[in-house]
Amino acid sequence: MLPSQSPKSSSSPSKTTSPESNSFERKNSSGSFRSQSSFFSLNNNRLWLLVLIVSLQIILLLTARAIPFSHRRTRFPSTLSYSDQPLQNSSNVSSTHDLKSADISISDAVSPPERYPWHSRCEALSNDGFGRKATGLSGVVPEGLVPAWYWTDQFAMEVIYHNRILNHECRTTEPDSATAFFIPFYAGLAVGKYLWLGYSSRDRDRYCEMLLKWLQDQPYWNHSDGWDHFMTMGRITWDFRRSKNEDWGSSCLYMPGLRNITRLLIERNPWDYFDVGVPYPTGFHPRSDSDVVRWQDFVRNRRRETLFCFAGAPRSTIKNDFRALLLSQCNNSSGTCRAVNCAGIRCSNGTSVILETFLDSHFYLQPRGNSFTRRSVFDCMIAGSIPVFFWHRTAYLQYQWFLPNDPKCYSVFIHRDLVKNGTSIKTVLENYSREEVDQMREKVIQYIPKLVYAKPEKGLENTKDAFDVAVDGVLQRIKEQERPGFKWKR
Repeated sequence: MLPSQSPKSSSSPSKTTSPESNSFERKNSSGSFRSQSSFFSLNNNRLWLLVLIVSLQIILLLTARAIPFSHRRTRFPSTLSYSDQPLQNSSNVSSTHDLKSADISISDAVSPPERYPWHSRCEALSNDGFGRKATGLSGVVPEGLVPAWYWTDQFAMEVIYHNRILNHECRTTEPDSATAFFIPFYAGLAVGKYLWLGYSSRDRDRYCEMLLKWLQDQPYWNHSDGWDHFMTMGRITWDFRRSKNEDWGSSCLYMPGLRNITRLLIERNPWDYFDVGVPYPTGFHPRSDSDVVRWQDFVRNRRRETLFCFAGAPRSTIKNDFRALLLSQCNNSSGTCRAVNCAGIRCSNGTSVILETFLDSHFYLQPRGNSFTRRSVFDCMIAGSIPVFFWHRTAYLQYQWFLPNDPKCYSVFIHRDLVKNGTSIKTVLENYSREEVDQMREKVIQYIPKLVYAKPEKGLENTKDAFDVAVDGVLQRIKEQERPGFKWKR
């Protein structure tokens, strides 16, 4: 899905009072039926009057069927005029790795067709991708930090990253001076609406094919064969790795020409060098450095009443469901575990029950989700709760740029087979001393800035957030690729 309008230009003077008018563009169409007057005199026969009434009803019915429904479009950051949002070379790459992004302009050839998803994503992607402002958090978080919370969708990272790049201080409109090029293509949003409801593999591949066709006509792309280009893909990597037509997802990452791009995803393939795992968007978006410090102090001093917790829904269709096993252990832990059964909408985005659970617990159980990763890994760590993992691929092989090198300093690992064979999670966690727990929590709190996406369009003044870490890493990687004999370059 390709962006179509600048976030600033969306608030034009012609827009009116609706709070959504800065984000949405409405197209209204209507049909009208004009009755022919003076067809009959008052003295007409009643039979003719009846014929007229029936005729009018038929014409109105046919006309109404032809009236199109009005559509609503979300306005995203503008697609830039080419240079692929280049990143300028920095004399000191170890500092801020000057991100420069000249505008990338997606031509008419890649404009999406007029097909709409099964439900609107407009509200979820409002506020520069952060979504609706959070409500119901009074008394849960410090009052001064409530405005920094949003009900952010876990698949909104493409919009969040694009807005930050558009406003980065080192953005350039001179592609010849760029170190790297950002491609503002919303791959996750493009494929998301075609994953269900019986769409074909051709539907799921359409936008990536259009992007590739456009890229192949760009001189800076052809100069490097894509090695100095990167993009965000706001879903898990497996949504873009379809190898057979009948399988899940698109085949975007297997298309010729897209192979050399560095991809930022919320879940990576650990064996693909070009996949980089970045944090899922969470609800906390600090407005300033002081917001970060105040939140860290809050979770550090929080009184936690529960040893561990788990929030999830058992899946009856899965044989030997691991989540059900965790819920069972939690419910049988004699009050040391808080279980939240997420069946239905109890844990849906827009409720505070999960955040409260994390804030009240020392540890949080993190099995794999529908894929290997879960957004709640980052939700729990931001709340100062120590994650307990059962798969290495849930975090250790995913987010190396954002988490400590030593997993033991911030998390607990219990192999899932041990749990299946009867190992008590409660017993394992109770064996950690208070001092060890405090040390792990302090490491989690230390890394909170790297796990959040800040609210200011230009980022925080003195603190690097997840976006800054990701861009620094991309630029460092591109510098490494320029070295002679780089092992991946063909």
